[in-house]
Amino acid sequence: MAPTATAALVNDLCVKDLAQSSHLKSIPSQFTFINDSKGSESDSLPVVDFSMLVSHNVDQRSKALLDLRKACEDWGFFVLTNHGIPETLMKAIVDVSLEFFELPEEEKRRYEAKSASDPIKAGTGTANAANHKILLWRDFMKSYVHPNFYCPEKPQHLREIVSEYTEKSRLVLRKLLQGICENLELEEGSIDEAMNLDSCFQLYAANFYPPCPQPDLTIGIPPHTDHGLLTFLIHNGVAGLQIEHNGVWFNTNSPKNSILVNTADHLEIFSNGRYKSVKHRAVVNTEATRISVVIANGPAPDVIVSPSAELVKRDGRALYAPLKYIEYVETMLSNQYGGKGNLECLKIQE
Repeated sequence: MAPTATAALVNDLCVKDLAQSSHLKSIPSQFTFINDSKGSESDSLPVVDFSMLVSHNVDQRSKALLDLRKACEDWGFFVLTNHGIPETLMKAIVDVSLEFFELPEEEKRRYEAKSASDPIKAGTGTANAANHKILLWRDFMKSYVHPNFYCPEKPQHLREIVSEYTEKSRLVLRKLLQGICENLELEEGSIDEAMNLDSCFQLYAANFYPPCPQPDLTIGIPPHTDHGLLTFLIHNGVAGLQIEHNGVWFNTNSPKNSILVNTADHLEIFSNGRYKSVKHRAVVNTEATRISVVIANGPAPDVIVSPSAELVKRDGRALYAPLKYIEYVETMLSNQYGGKGNLECLKIQE
């Protein structure tokens, strides 16, 4: 493709439309991100059965707590099953997220990000790598949904579906954090109180990854960790999330209606390094469009997050400096992939 034609496509089209262009034979240079997108398979990815975690059966709950502890310590990731969120609601939020990306461009452009603090943002993903900006093979929409609720007006039913799904996910979040609190041998309610979970921050993100003619030459989202405590991800049945474990990238294939959960930066900070924030990435493929719906769950925006005082007492020192949560989020959302991450900056050197 001629350079001028490529430039015109990139300037005028989102990734969705670019991928559907009959002129596209190879990716434009702005999308180049060399990577080995092949992930390893593992039959030992942690699974946590939520129904056992909330069970009144002591043996079942003990088993689920052990599974949760090992998952957080060893992987920073687990597949959550039997979580109680209806299958119809999970399908609905994936379907309505896809409908957003099928809206006319002028409607989606209403939400083009002007600053990192915009409560609703939409566009094509970008990242900083090797001192230059690259485009990602991904269109996205993000909105802050708690403690204040923001959401695009279209498509119809998006607001009510997102509201219902995120409300139910907050109930799951609190039960998981109660289990984590118990596993850390902290006083009951310690995480809830320290993070002010009644006003917890939630971000809803929908991602659209169309088929790509050269998936090994670009990426959906580069390797990164997440802000917050726990991140929940569901998708349309097309895999693409990979997590790093002991220096190896693993595919995260999951049973239908399960939720992929990863530990995030502020759980690592609160646990004083016991539970590591897992590095992960999104890869693309040549065959099928992937839709993912991500819910980032964090402390209340104005909470200054620091390691648990009880854990610092046990360890003899804090490993991380304190920082207000919303400041951390907005710095992270201003695109620091490829550079020194926020979490590294907060580590206190001996």
